[in-house]
Amino acid sequence: MVVSVQQVDEEAEKAKAERVQAYHEKKSKKAAVIAKSNVILDVKPWDDETDMKAMEAKVRTIAMDGLIWGVSKLVPLAYGIFKLQIVCVVEDEKVSIDDLTEQIEAFEDFVQSVDIAAFQKI
Repeated sequence: MVVSVQQVDEEAEKAKAERVQAYHEKKSKKAAVIAKSNVILDVKPWDDETDMKAMEAKVRTIAMDGLIWGVSKLVPLAYGIFKLQIVCVVEDEKVSIDDLTEQIEAFEDFVQSVDIAAFQKI
């Protein structure tokens, strides 16, 4: 039995094509990784007379696809003034931190400024 070199090359190419196709099918079945970040925001009030519970309630009214609010606490700032420190988890492609801080700062009756205390990729 004589096998030509051309037949061997064709069989090798066919086997290679099958392996490449199987690899791409396997790769396409993997779940896409969603990039998320854990963000701690410092929300500062105007003065010590600001109702911090109402300010937190206003901040938590912000709802976006890919935004999850977490725990919060009041942290002493100075002269009896407390800041609201609140945690949120965001999907990086869906939520812009700049947009989020602008929406929080839009509550001008309560919020003086918003700072990012910590930003950590998950």
